Amino acid sequence: MSEQVKLSRLIAGIYDAALEAGRWPEVLAHVVDFVGGHGGCLLAKDAATRDIAARWQTGVEPHYMRLYTETYSKLGPLAALSCGDVGQIVSVADVVPYDEFRRGRFFQEWAQPQGWVDVAVAMIEKTADHCGYLGISRNASNGMVDDEMRRRMALVVPHVRRAVLIGRVIDLKKVQAAAFADALDGISASVFFVDAHARIVHANIAGQTMLDAGDVLRSVDGRLVAIDAEVDEALRDAFIAAAGGDSALGIKGIAIPLRAQDDKPYTAHVLPLTSGERGHAGRTSRAAAALFVRKAALTTPSPPEVIAKSYRLTPTELRVLLAVVDVGGVPEVAEALGVAESTVRSHVARLFEKTGAKRHADLVKLVAGFGSPLAV
Repeated sequence: MSEQVKLSRLIAGIYDAALEAGRWPEVLAHVVDFVGGHGGCLLAKDAATRDIAARWQTGVEPHYMRLYTETYSKLGPLAALSCGDVGQIVSVADVVPYDEFRRGRFFQEWAQPQGWVDVAVAMIEKTADHCGYLGISRNASNGMVDDEMRRRMALVVPHVRRAVLIGRVIDLKKVQAAAFADALDGISASVFFVDAHARIVHANIAGQTMLDAGDVLRSVDGRLVAIDAEVDEALRDAFIAAAGGDSALGIKGIAIPLRAQDDKPYTAHVLPLTSGERGHAGRTSRAAAALFVRKAALTTPSPPEVIAKSYRLTPTELRVLLAVVDVGGVPEVAEALGVAESTVRSHVARLFEKTGAKRHADLVKLVAGFGSPLAV
């Protein structure tokens, strides 16, 4: 097989490892074979502590790899290597006199027992807090690092560097996606991301619970379906419109009333994913719209003490306020709390004074404004 064919296949494998990090040991083995080495590692050196960690390796027995991490990494040539130029390839003799290297503990206690005689190291990454390296060792049968090995490493190093950087970006995106999913799962409303054909791209925990119950919305062959035929048609039209852009649906989306099988009211809000940052999300996924569904009911603030602190309410005033929201007017509150109506009226008057409300409906709106969007 010609060098060019081997290199092309090797480069393809390197970029495969960028997408699937678990393939690095196999890819490193091919790199070692291509450049004429014995073992290989991707290493990271902490700029502050100078600690060295092996991210991936091949051709080194686990026992020796553990010894390297625990003890010998601080004694080897990489420990003495300063962060130079990215892509630069150096051998032991470029870092320390070779005779001195052979007399040291690293060689005698760690390298020599494995048949190590030399290593070629290339910096592939340099940041404020660490440097990344590709290291390829040579044993007695390979001989010392020579010009041919350096030439072949120079062909490979730029691709390894790009693959490591790509892998880092992918890992970051995975972390961001996981954090986003966790945030959605913490929302009390049911949230669905759907494409133009109502296919479900993602549902948060509340949304999946709603689908499992099947009394408002359900999933049919992966599509979001409302139990009410008219509502289902309205949702489908909204999703299609969302895929067409904000001009068709409106940047702020639309609201659609829903009803469960027990006739309890729900509200669905359809938000197009085609504006600003939402547009970037829409272009990088199949989702055309986000659907938020929640029961049309007043949620008690969590914790209620937030309202009390905001308006300096006494415990009794807070109790009356919440009772107004839960049971209604003065007679009902008085009966529920077991106090005289005149007492409730006095507390309500103080509530009006402290909150600026002028009627009971204003008190209800005030409490509604403190409703938590988080699942409990």
